[in-house]
Amino acid sequence: MRVRTIRDLSAADLKGRRVLLRVDFNVPQDDSGAVTDDTRLRAALPTITALTAAGARVVCCSHLGRPKGKPDPRYTLAPVAERLAALLAAPVRFVPHVVGADAEAATRALTDGQVALLENTRFEAGEEANDASLAQAFARLGDLYVNDAFGAAHRAHASTEGVARLLRPAVAGLLMARELDYLGTALEKPKRPFIAILGGSKISGKIDVIEALLPKVDGILVGGAMACTFYKAMGLETGRSLVEPDRIEMAADLMERAAYRLTLPHDAMVAPAIAEGAKAHAVHRDAIPSDEAMLDVGPETIASYRRAIGSAKTIIWNGPMGVFETAPFDAGTKAVAEAMAEATARGATTIVGGGDSAAAVEGAGLAARMSHVSTGGGASLEFLEGKALPGVVALETVGA
Repeated sequence: MRVRTIRDLSAADLKGRRVLLRVDFNVPQDDSGAVTDDTRLRAALPTITALTAAGARVVCCSHLGRPKGKPDPRYTLAPVAERLAALLAAPVRFVPHVVGADAEAATRALTDGQVALLENTRFEAGEEANDASLAQAFARLGDLYVNDAFGAAHRAHASTEGVARLLRPAVAGLLMARELDYLGTALEKPKRPFIAILGGSKISGKIDVIEALLPKVDGILVGGAMACTFYKAMGLETGRSLVEPDRIEMAADLMERAAYRLTLPHDAMVAPAIAEGAKAHAVHRDAIPSDEAMLDVGPETIASYRRAIGSAKTIIWNGPMGVFETAPFDAGTKAVAEAMAEATARGATTIVGGGDSAAAVEGAGLAARMSHVSTGGGASLEFLEGKALPGVVALETVGA
């Protein structure tokens, strides 16, 4: 069944009504609190503007950082409200409360088309515990509920799951719907060939994704330091590379079951340390020096992975190919991003699964050339693993 969205609501459902809108404004800030990357704010704009255009009174709520269940000025959303107002080119009323009488009064003071932003939901101790009384307090702040925070949908918190059970209608925003549509279609009805590219430092963080994707994809391309645990399972020298000794047996089992569908890097870019990029050089995967570490995939792998991406019709990417924050170990990640952008132009569906991969395509200026860049790293991983996302399950479905 499809989750209901704001598109399924009538004008009468929205005009003059308070919409409690869960957004993901967990954004990077500098020491002064100023927002340094407003990608997540911009991603929420279509939903906010659709609601305000319909005459709704929009009450946004979000978490920011880890304030440990109590107010902490370092994590106030006040600067976020300022940036949101600039992006909307309209006032945003910042409410210095999360719930309670003052917060409720502020929501009732809104007029049609106005927007407010509540203080950090994690200033309340019951948020992450999905406290029932806190969920009820959230429910008093709106007449209906919209969840547009895909990045927080894998958490059963009071503002993502608890309140959705109490405040109805409870539907998805446009960003949430787009995330579910792209990821869901890729997994259930992919255009083939369908490949996944998985990178990052640890196999333990991707093991469930590999297990879930193996029956669905035509191939998985592995990159990042996680490849070294597979190398170790093959009996290869890995030098100073990051290896998870307790996952070697698991890696061997995966390779046996996956057979030709799992492709490991053919070569590696190695150096004594990340800080010694000037000493970086490429070696075949069976020739990693004992005193050096694999810090990126090598040129042969880049060429091979480019060909695979170029022939695919659906590509999901999660995790960098190397230490992409530091040259020259960013070459593999940049090459994958460029190849995916080229594949998109040829008509392929390209999905970047949030986190470091999303940061990499944003940094390379290629985000607009992907079919979809997910706003939720952890949520997209759990979705790809086939897990139910509490913040989605709590929403109404069409035909329910």
